[in-house]
Amino acid sequence: MAPKKVLITGVYGLIAGAVYRHLQAQPDRYDVYGLARRRQRSERAPQNEQVVVPEEKFILADLSNYSVVEQAVEGMDVVVQLAADPRPDASWESLLGSNIVGPRNVMEAAHRKGVERVVFASSIMVSWGYQQEDPYKAIAEGRFDEVDIDEINTVTHEWAPRPTGLYPASKVWGEALARYYADVHHMSVPCLRIGWVNAEDHPRDERGGAIWCSVRDVVQLVERTIEAPEDLRFDIFYGVSNNRWSWVDIDHPREVLGYIPVDSAEEKLGLA
Repeated sequence: MAPKKVLITGVYGLIAGAVYRHLQAQPDRYDVYGLARRRQRSERAPQNEQVVVPEEKFILADLSNYSVVEQAVEGMDVVVQLAADPRPDASWESLLGSNIVGPRNVMEAAHRKGVERVVFASSIMVSWGYQQEDPYKAIAEGRFDEVDIDEINTVTHEWAPRPTGLYPASKVWGEALARYYADVHHMSVPCLRIGWVNAEDHPRDERGGAIWCSVRDVVQLVERTIEAPEDLRFDIFYGVSNNRWSWVDIDHPREVLGYIPVDSAEEKLGLA
């Protein structure tokens, strides 16, 4: 069987770069391409990790340029849509191009060119509003003695989104686009609500650990989504590590994708 052709957008970003390196190390399984609007690592990416994309497998493009995006996705089996402006305080103008127009162009181009699957990177921040009320608020504020972890109603993919800013609202738009392309154009467009991944690959404290996801866990989640059965059309999966105070559901990605996180915030913090 020929290696699966995979295009990773935003390839010089923190998560995208890690996914690219992991897939590139398996040439018998993946033929990996990278797309970015500039040939330099993002501010959030670790400075000691190099992403080396061969010239013939790199596409220099801004996702707001539809014609270039259409050329980039042609012939791909899977597109992993990770390119975005991830800043919670990003301006509307920046979000419009990167997080609204860009994902639409990727999905439309994938539809027209017959790409089998687009993996859309959403964010746990689409559910941020739940942290405005207990017990989620208590966890976010570190009031762990007020929380019975066994009694928490875990936020699942079936709960309504509650974005608290334009950035997560743009991710809700992306999820809605995914649903549209899955239902109307019969594409496979699973969405990943990724938790807090950082260059240090370490939670800063126990509060942040509730939403933390290690680099190797998010890479595993992306790869398992790439490899999911063909009949997976649309679904939403939270992507966090196996953290004690996690308040989002990771049973669903385990059952559907076989995602089993290997890291936990408590182990990283020496609290396990």
